[in-house]
Amino acid sequence: MSGVLGIIDIWFLPVGWRDIIDVAVVTLLVYQVYRLIRGTIAVQIAFALLGLYILNVAVSALGLTTLRTLFGVVGDVFVLALIIVFAPEIRQALFLVGRNPIVRRFVATAPRQKITAEIVAALDEMSRTRMGSLIAFARSTGLRNYIESGTRIQADVERDLLVSIFWHNSPLHDGAVIVQGQKIEAARCILPVSDARELDPHLGLRHRAAIGLSERTDAFVIVTSEETGRISVAEGGKLDVGLSLGEVEARLNAAFSPDRGRTTPASGAEASSSDSAATPEA
Repeated sequence: MSGVLGIIDIWFLPVGWRDIIDVAVVTLLVYQVYRLIRGTIAVQIAFALLGLYILNVAVSALGLTTLRTLFGVVGDVFVLALIIVFAPEIRQALFLVGRNPIVRRFVATAPRQKITAEIVAALDEMSRTRMGSLIAFARSTGLRNYIESGTRIQADVERDLLVSIFWHNSPLHDGAVIVQGQKIEAARCILPVSDARELDPHLGLRHRAAIGLSERTDAFVIVTSEETGRISVAEGGKLDVGLSLGEVEARLNAAFSPDRGRTTPASGAEASSSDSAATPEA
């Protein structure tokens, strides 16, 4: 090796630091591609294509003119065939790259307004059809323990998905949906139930769970009643019942506003005056 960036002689081949980096990067890329397609039919296709490539090299080395011409014609569409055959894997690879935190620093994420619009649209339908629901939004306090108690989903926040989850015949409709960031992390999550004695006795389990989570964390929780269709919001240990869609939207925007104040959980859970209705709520 000569100098700081010297050259290593391997037999008759001079190997520099650029060559070492080149081989390392290619090795890493091949390994990552293998991890991506491992366990799928794409592995068999990849080995078949590798075999054809080796055969092409052998034909060229042996000087077999006819076969070389045939492989030359196939080679013209080889790249296009790779893209078509491995389209699902390429899509998945691009998705994983897009989710990388380093890449996301330079790429604009979906606006919060779109998520709010999907939530409000889902609440509108669930309220009209009296479909019970419980949606918790994580803020600064992590909800990992509660997420792990449910079924992981990690899907985009969409109206149809939320309505499908809380449909009464859905296996995921019991429990809470937890939204963290811009994703629905999990469904059928178990939340802590408030045991505050001053709560209205007609409040159902969903409302008590919403209050319970807001007592222990700074989560923002929305509930729709299966009995009345009313929409409620739990925040800081306090439950506000019978809110309009406009009020819920405003509260949701304020809850995730960059300049919002730090939410301090209340010492005791309180219910708004509209909780005094005699109708029991699920």
